[in-house]
Amino acid sequence: MKRKIWIVVRNLLLILLSIFLLWMIINLIMTKYEQKKYQAIGHYVEVEGKKMHVYEKGEGEHTVVLLSGLGTTAPALDFEPLINEIEKNNKVVVIEPFGYGWSDVTKKERTVENIVEEIRVALQKSKIEGPYILMPHSVSGIYSMYYANQYPDEVEAVIGIDSTLPMATEYFQETAPSLPGFLKFVAPTGIARAAVNIIPDNFLPIAAEGTYSNENLSMTKRLSAWKAYNRNVIEEAQQLGNNIEKTKNMTFPSTMPVLMFTTEEDQVNEEGKSNITFYQEQLRNQEISKLITLEGHHYLHWTQYQEMSEQVDKFIKSYTEAK
Repeated sequence: MKRKIWIVVRNLLLILLSIFLLWMIINLIMTKYEQKKYQAIGHYVEVEGKKMHVYEKGEGEHTVVLLSGLGTTAPALDFEPLINEIEKNNKVVVIEPFGYGWSDVTKKERTVENIVEEIRVALQKSKIEGPYILMPHSVSGIYSMYYANQYPDEVEAVIGIDSTLPMATEYFQETAPSLPGFLKFVAPTGIARAAVNIIPDNFLPIAAEGTYSNENLSMTKRLSAWKAYNRNVIEEAQQLGNNIEKTKNMTFPSTMPVLMFTTEEDQVNEEGKSNITFYQEQLRNQEISKLITLEGHHYLHWTQYQEMSEQVDKFIKSYTEAK
């Protein structure tokens, strides 16, 4: 009886393994096909021997460089509604770091030094002249802080979208979040593709119908199947603590204009601290600064892109007229 049970279990495991291997092959074939079908919407530049994707739109006296948060699969697609608004009066650039969107995956460590230098080289090779208005979402606040300190002459202003700043972990007495290493296998094994098809809403922007085009959403799903949680994203998360440690004593130059957007629905801890009080503390030494709270998700640009664009234009006008 035990032998029969073992044979049944063994055969079942072999069937499941065969199905899994078949799905991996199907995933590989579909990925190759889709990568030819869904071409990059911007252009490539070579950085450290790898291709980095740069997307540009609009013209204007000021250049806004959008930098994405950790794990945003395709920044050029994710920022689309905000890009379309800001580009009415400004030049807008999205740099997709290695491991994101249509950019290659690199073997270089995801240190703040490497990430910032790669962004800088991509801008220079694209012949996009500064100084730039850096507009970082979430974790890119760390990279913007480093950029603004290392190359202050290249940064006109910083406009954060619920940005992570180096002192946040110390202020809230928290540790930097990370991601487990095994997640880097979800895309090559086809798990990401299965997830995208089973629970697509987990990979798409939470926005009103029509905010994103069907073509945009289709490409976002496909790129999620190829790129979700690849090794660069995982290592970036694992390096976050080190990158915060390297920048925690940095502040934005006092003469640099800084605008921060954050969410209205802000949680206050037992000590009365919140994102709002944190940003107020971080901005108190800036000669020109503004904090704006908006209703919405951490990805404020999914829903508040029109209001954000209007406020960006007002802020740029305010500090340029003050000079």
